[in-house]
Amino acid sequence: MHQVKLDEIDRRILENLQQDGRMTNVELAERVGITAPPCLRRVRALEDAGYIQGYHADLNAEALGYGLTVFAMVGLHSQAESDLKAFEELVNEWPLVREAFMLNGEIDFILKIVSRDLAQFQNFLTTKLTPAPNVASVKTSLSIRCGKHLHGVPVD
Repeated sequence: MHQVKLDEIDRRILENLQQDGRMTNVELAERVGITAPPCLRRVRALEDAGYIQGYHADLNAEALGYGLTVFAMVGLHSQAESDLKAFEELVNEWPLVREAFMLNGEIDFILKIVSRDLAQFQNFLTTKLTPAPNVASVKTSLSIRCGKHLHGVPVD
């Protein structure tokens, strides 16, 4: 993976692909003001450099039956690096946990959890998360609604 110095065209490519990763290379080239062959070379270089990590579909959780989103603030007994990694590895095994961030401060991790309903979440909480090794405390907040949902990062 080699580093690519980003110019204005690269930034426009990244911004457009972040908004719509399914557009054709021809459409992308038109949007950023270059021809298709150099546009494709630039996209490949951005992929190789790690600026583009992949492409995916943005699925509608509610349409798929996952109408409940919960944030769990998890405190651990030990913050030794091996214990932190062990918890992260365990979290990676749980499909209902969609995001996990290690935090600085009173809480060690915040988890974004989706579930079909309160019963499924309660089952996950009582059979997986709370009894997990090294978990000292779990505080949860149920999401009422999402007021903003953007993927990625601002492309300046």
